[in-house]
Amino acid sequence: MVPGAAARALPIHRAFLAPCLAAATKRSLSTSGPRMNILKGQKTDEKSSLGPGAEGLHIKDLPPKASVPVTTDNAIKGDWVLFHPVYTPEELRSVEVLFRESKTFSDKVAHSFVKIARWAFDIASGYKHKPLPPNASEMSLEELRKGGYLMDETQWLRRILFLESIAAVPGMVAAALRHLRSLRLMRRDHGWIHTLLEEAENERMHLMTFMTLKNPSLLFRAMVLGAQGVFYNAFFLCYMISPSTCHRFVGHLEEEAVVTYTRCIQEIEAGRLPAWTDVPAPAIAKDYWRLGDDAKFLDVVYAVRSDESTHRFVNHSLASLKYETDVNPFALREPDMTTKGSRICFERDEAAKFVDESHRLMQSKTDKPVEV
Repeated sequence: MVPGAAARALPIHRAFLAPCLAAATKRSLSTSGPRMNILKGQKTDEKSSLGPGAEGLHIKDLPPKASVPVTTDNAIKGDWVLFHPVYTPEELRSVEVLFRESKTFSDKVAHSFVKIARWAFDIASGYKHKPLPPNASEMSLEELRKGGYLMDETQWLRRILFLESIAAVPGMVAAALRHLRSLRLMRRDHGWIHTLLEEAENERMHLMTFMTLKNPSLLFRAMVLGAQGVFYNAFFLCYMISPSTCHRFVGHLEEEAVVTYTRCIQEIEAGRLPAWTDVPAPAIAKDYWRLGDDAKFLDVVYAVRSDESTHRFVNHSLASLKYETDVNPFALREPDMTTKGSRICFERDEAAKFVDESHRLMQSKTDKPVEV
C-alpha cells in the first residue's frame, strides 16, 4: 500500500455547499436572535457570494501535475470521477465489526428487513460460514470445504459479485429521488445527492474490480437481473415512504458487508484461500485506491472493507438526521478512517458540530469568511 493518502486534512473540499453551511453557521452563532440548528440549509433563492456553480464540480483531491500533452500512454485510466476515500495502511486495519442497537420502531423494521435480505442473499449466492469443528487443525482444507465449514475462491467470488451488484442500488435510488425532490420543490438539496451518488459509484467500482477475477455466467447474470429488479423497485417505494428507515436499512446492510469482508480477510491470512495468497491487485484497483505496484489482492479486500465501513457510518448518520432540512455532514469532508472504522455513526448533535467544524476549516483555508 502507498501511504499517499496522508494529505487529507480536508479530504476533498466540496465547495458546492459553502453557501448553505455558511448561512447555517451564521444563524447558529448569532447572539441577536434565537439559536438556530447548524444542520439547517438555505433555500435556492437565498443569495450566495460564490455566484453560479456553488453546487458544481468537486475540487480535485490532488494538485495538478505539470502540463503535458495527453497521449494514449499517459491518459488517465478508469471511468470514475467522483470522490472516494483513499486509505493509509493503518486506516485499513482500523475497521471494527460493529452493530447498531435498534432503538425505535423504524430501526427495528429496518433491521428485520436486513435479516430477511441477508437470508435471501446467502441462499442466492451459496454463502455459508459454519463454525470450525474442534478438530479443525487435524482436518485438511479439502475436508473442511466438503464439510461446509469453508468456501473456496469460486464460492467467495460468487458471494461478493452478487452482493456488490445489489449494494450499488440504494445510493442511486436515493440520489435520484432527492434530485427529483430538489427540482420539484426548487430548493437546495443540502449536499445529500453527491454523497449518495458517490456511494453508488463506489459500490459499482467494487463490482468492476472483482469481475477482473471472474466473468459471471449467464445464469448468474439472470439471477442478478431478477434480484436487482425486485430490490430497486422495493427500495424506491420504501424511500418515498420513509427515507430515514431506508438509510438505517442500508447502514445495517453495510454492517453485514463488513462482517463478510472481515471473514474473507481472515480466510486469506489464515491460508484457507491459497489461490488468492499471492495474486497481485488488479490494475483497476491500483488506480482506484492508489495502491502500490506490489499490492496484493488482500490489500484490495482491505480497501473494500474500509469502503463498506464508510457506507455503514454515513448511512447510519444520515438516518439520524431530518431528511427534509438537515445538511449532509459529509458534503464537505468525511471523518478519518479511524473514526469511521471504530464508531457506528454520528448522532444528530454530533453531525451538527461536524458541519460547524467543516465550515470553520474552510474559512481558515481561504483566510476569509464566506459571505452569504
